[in-house]
This record gives sequence, structure tokens and C-alpha cells, in this order.
Amino acid sequence: MSPAPQIRPAAPGDLERIAALHTAARAAYLRGRVPDAPFDAPAEYARRRDAWARLLHRDRAPTLCAVRHGTVLGVASYLPHTSTLREHAPDTGPARTVELHQLHVDPAHWGTGVGRALHAACLHAWRAAGFSRAVLDVLWHNRRARAFYDRLGWRPDPDRRPAPDATHLALTLPLAPPEQPPAPAAP
Repeated sequence: MSPAPQIRPAAPGDLERIAALHTAARAAYLRGRVPDAPFDAPAEYARRRDAWARLLHRDRAPTLCAVRHGTVLGVASYLPHTSTLREHAPDTGPARTVELHQLHVDPAHWGTGVGRALHAACLHAWRAAGFSRAVLDVLWHNRRARAFYDRLGWRPDPDRRPAPDATHLALTLPLAPPEQPPAPAAP
């Protein structure tokens, strides 16, 4: 059994590894749908790298890495949901809804607890920041990801309509506040 991964904030030096594992994960889950498409071609890697380079420089999009034995095996990034950004001025406190923007694990490490560890770290950060609800979009045909999120309590979001082309499923997860330790008994 593999040791639990360490979760830490992503650093600029993680960019190449993050882009590589995202490209590999995307190729693995899309290959089942379109077997001959070159989802792990250099152009796909370049697109993933450019997107992550932009994301890693956004203040409002924390990014976490799961690391085991010095190697980044997974990545997650989240941000206040865009509908709540419009509703709240920057100085009125945190938005109530957070979006899990990206969560990817190197396919060689699927099923080893990397995704669960990243998800748990996200939950902890979201609750500490005062979010009351999380949302995400998952590709409809990515049954592995849908089952993963279902096991973690995510459900179809009744407040968000499916994509017009029905390629994505909108999911939501209510976030209970962090548990408070019990008050000491009165003497």
C-alpha cells in the first residue's frame, strides 16, 4: 500500500509536471470515447501547459498538488464560482459558492488515494474560507470521475442546467461548517 500523499500549494516549478499529468489523465479518460484521437499529442500538452501557467498566476484560484516521494501525482484548483463573483464586491467577504475548477491524477496512480487526498484538502480549505456550497462540471461520459464524485457525496445540481450539448454534468456538494470541538464540561 502506498503512503498517503503530501498535499501542498503548487509552485511555479510544478508547471511541467502538472501539465503532463493533466494531459495524460485527459487522454486516458477521453481515449475510451474516441480511441484513435491524439489526446496526448504535443499540441494538447502545450494547451494544458498554457492554461495551467495562467491558472497558477491567479490570486483567486488556489492550486494544490499531491506529492509522493517528491513527485507530483495529482493537482486540484478551485475558485469562487463565477455567479457569486458577480453578486459580491471584493470587500464584502467570501462568496458562498466555490467551484472545483480542476482535479486530475496521473492515471498510473488512479485508485491509490491521491484524488481523495486532494478532495479532502479542498474540503478543508473551503470550509475554513466559509464556503457553504461547492460546484463542479464533469464530462458526462467520464464515468470514472462521475463515480468518484458520487462516492464523495456530490449530486446533480438542480440550480444549473446541463450544457446545451449535454456533454457536461453539473454537480454540487453542500459544505457543512467545520466541526467545533465539544465545550468543556462545567465543573
